[in-house]
Amino acid sequence: MADIRPFQAYRPAPGLEAEIAALPYDVYNREEAAAEVKKHPGSFLAIDRAESQFPPEVDTYADCVYEKAREMLWQWIREGRFVREDRPCYYIYEQIMEGRSQKGIVACASIDDYLNQVIKKHENTREDKEQDRIRHVDTCDAQTGPIFLAYRSQAALRQLTAQVTAGAAVCDFTSEDGVTHRVWVVSEEGQMRTIRDAFAAMEQIYIADGHHRCASAVKVGLGRREKNPSHTGEEEYNFFLSVLFSADELEIMDYNRVVKDLNGYDKESFLDKVQEKFRVQSMGDTPYRPERKYEYGMYLEGEWYRLTAHEDIRSRDEVEGLDVSILQEHLLAPVLGIGDPRTDRRIDFVGGIRGLEELERRAHTDMQVAFALYPTSIYELFAVADAGRLMPPKSTWFEPKLRSGLFIHTL
Repeated sequence: MADIRPFQAYRPAPGLEAEIAALPYDVYNREEAAAEVKKHPGSFLAIDRAESQFPPEVDTYADCVYEKAREMLWQWIREGRFVREDRPCYYIYEQIMEGRSQKGIVACASIDDYLNQVIKKHENTREDKEQDRIRHVDTCDAQTGPIFLAYRSQAALRQLTAQVTAGAAVCDFTSEDGVTHRVWVVSEEGQMRTIRDAFAAMEQIYIADGHHRCASAVKVGLGRREKNPSHTGEEEYNFFLSVLFSADELEIMDYNRVVKDLNGYDKESFLDKVQEKFRVQSMGDTPYRPERKYEYGMYLEGEWYRLTAHEDIRSRDEVEGLDVSILQEHLLAPVLGIGDPRTDRRIDFVGGIRGLEELERRAHTDMQVAFALYPTSIYELFAVADAGRLMPPKSTWFEPKLRSGLFIHTL
């Protein structure tokens, strides 16, 4: 049973949504974040990446950075840049990108459901990346970036979402990247009961994106439990800000690879090695995007190829059967010498949102060969999580990204 609760969100005041809403903190490096905040000083990124308020010589993780984030958040609230519902509510958050809509339910999920694996993960987290968000959440006394959760389609929630979104939205704007964002408040008692009961009947919910934000929120909650002698389990720190999407509304994009060199092979000997495990078909200079599972596009020296995995290297195993695993285990590691893609500097990863043109560009500049993958499906992600396994790094790329600052959950 999943405990998915309503909450009293702070939301941007009417008319300020487009100015405040920001892409997640981790899509920028420090220089990019500083440039974005300079361009848009009212963006929530100024709070999510408060080092943007200091000169470069100030350490990104200095105490003053987190204190500045807290100061700015609560100053903006005092100035009326945010409004708050007078009682706990759910919210519907719709994003429309290139004509495709996805509608999620904004709510708070239980840290106990994460600990008990009702909310399942599919990747590990890094301690250093966790610590940054732990300090940000704890110092600000608020969660500012939602965790992207997914669930198997449920009729009652589908019907309720359609009913609510037939009415007027309290927020409707299109961001600079062309994504439309709309928000509806769900405060009617019967509708809230429908949402809570529907999630209570679910045995599994899945983290689609935001593993570090989720792990950080859980650790902040556990830390506050230890410090609170009168802890009851109902305190806000026991829950974390989430947007929950039905799996049938989500689209995972390809997450592609580029490699710096051919590991000592020339073009012909490299292609000979590839053909030991893959059928290789030249596509000339026409970019090739894989059309089905077990297919890959490869770009090398101005030419595209279609690679098709031989039957004997395909697998029904939840992890070994993933296209990213097959490429890694039967080409990147044994032929190109990429043993650990998480640490090897000869490999880089390119989100599908950048298109095949970016793969060509990289192969002509700082890399030599590029691989376009068929996207991992949301149900493959579910299968890995259900098996208690982990996906290889950089297996999924979700678009559009959830915006920070549209909903704030205070602890």
